[in-house]
Amino acid sequence: MLTKFVPSLIVNSIYDIDLVEFKKKGYNAIIVDLDNTLVGSNEAYATPELEKWFEQAKAHHFKVMVVSNNKKKRVSAFAEPLQVPFIYQARKPIASAFIEALSVLDAKPEQTMMVGDQLLTDVLGGNRQGMFTILVNPVSNVEGVMTRVNRKVERIIKSRLKKKGHRWGGTQ
Repeated sequence: MLTKFVPSLIVNSIYDIDLVEFKKKGYNAIIVDLDNTLVGSNEAYATPELEKWFEQAKAHHFKVMVVSNNKKKRVSAFAEPLQVPFIYQARKPIASAFIEALSVLDAKPEQTMMVGDQLLTDVLGGNRQGMFTILVNPVSNVEGVMTRVNRKVERIIKSRLKKKGHRWGGTQ
């Protein structure tokens, strides 16, 4: 059961994902969380560096979508200037938002990467759908109440997995 919380890959940030290598391996879609994955939860817009990352992903013919548990106003204000489709109030890890995202992107789970900063929402949800899951370090320490609760549960899960000798993450 705990293995559903294990990401396929762990990287420091979204910028450490080798888009060229993943394209060679047959991936063509990226579903990405917003808060503390792309920008801090108190940052409204993409940084110039992040705008460049989105441009690179599109240049490599990746279909990209933002899927967030946050509200419409927050998610749309971030995603619309980037011309990236989005789902708000996704209720991750519930399957419906992931299924909707795959449908909008016209993508198969086995050709899709789910990138996020939380085991309980992003990794669990992506793994349950058969996606390649990538865990990134949070970009900010500013977090909502539920995320702080999730982080405590994550520490317990990680501790139990380590006791069982489980190795964290894989390689590209």
